[in-house]
Amino acid sequence: MYADKTPTQIRALIRQGEYTGNTSGLAPGYVQGNLAILPKAWADEFLQFCQLNPKPCPIIGKSSQPGQFMLPELGEDLDIRRDVPRYRVYENGELTQELTDVAEVWRDDLVTFVLGCSFSFEEALLADGLEVRNITEGVNVPMYRTNIPCRPAGRFSGTTVVSMRPMKAADAIRAVQICTRFPSVHGAPLHLGDPSLIGIADINQPDFGDAVTIKDDELPLFWACGVTPQVALEQAKPPFCITHSPGYMIVTDLKNSQLAIL
Repeated sequence: MYADKTPTQIRALIRQGEYTGNTSGLAPGYVQGNLAILPKAWADEFLQFCQLNPKPCPIIGKSSQPGQFMLPELGEDLDIRRDVPRYRVYENGELTQELTDVAEVWRDDLVTFVLGCSFSFEEALLADGLEVRNITEGVNVPMYRTNIPCRPAGRFSGTTVVSMRPMKAADAIRAVQICTRFPSVHGAPLHLGDPSLIGIADINQPDFGDAVTIKDDELPLFWACGVTPQVALEQAKPPFCITHSPGYMIVTDLKNSQLAIL
């Protein structure tokens, strides 16, 4: 019903409250983005944090001035306050609200960052004939906190969050080759195999998203994930910030092919 809609149509449905689900599989061919919105007084340090940690925090868009909520470089009539299906609002590092529209809590000092999302490389994997289990099973991708440290910047620090997709060994090798072409949407996996080596105690209990089936002949592959900056924001505890809810992205007019290299 929604898979054949354009990004502009999807954003309109979200803005009208007619679509409230996660955005995995929507608008094939188009880039989806993670969201981090925070006060100007914190924006420069956050920008530096992203620049120092490009795999989990690849910037694909940014507001040009504080308070700007229309982002024309990312999409026609794209209103960052209304066009994400579900937002999270944090105060002093604590999650205080989940909203479907943040216009009423918007402030003139807010700076928006849009970060690359793994949904872009999922499409490239599917195009090559590889299965993406969370899409097959119709659930949100499983995401986990790890012990992989991020490089700190000012008040921002933390560990990397990863997303996981299970594959057979031969498919895993191909997935690495494919995703290397997409550095601005997390690039190649950070790890494959034993989850305990990166601090994941139970792969069947993701910290975000939903568990998926892992077959006996499959390896788990772990990619850097755009939820990483959310964890950094929780730890830095800015007085106010807004993010997307994991799996509920901003759908842009940028094409995935524009982000590929080679």
